[in-house]
Amino acid sequence: QVQLVESGGGLVQPGGSLRLSCAASGFTFSRNVMSWYRQPPGKERELVAAITSAGGLANYADSVQGRFTISRDNVKNTVYLQMNSLKPEDTAVYYCKTRVALNDYWGQGTQVTVSS
Repeated sequence: QVQLVESGGGLVQPGGSLRLSCAASGFTFSRNVMSWYRQPPGKERELVAAITSAGGLANYADSVQGRFTISRDNVKNTVYLQMNSLKPEDTAVYYCKTRVALNDYWGQGTQVTVSS
């Protein structure tokens, strides 16, 4: 079955960095677009970044453009989100997502808290 397992979240000071990882299994990872979403406290889930199957193209939310970088390793079946220059408003639960056979699959999420 499809499994997505995020890791790498934590508490970081404003201006700091974190790298999130999402390990995937149960589907042909190299054929799938992978996405990162986040859900801030009390708000709806929103798209942060997405990357094409071969990793050649990526797109970002305006709020993270220039600070976050999505990447993938199709040998390790893992997608990453490098987050730099973090701000308090980046505080959220971060999820990775993929679509397999018209069904969306989500990981369990990893908490990122940006605070001094």
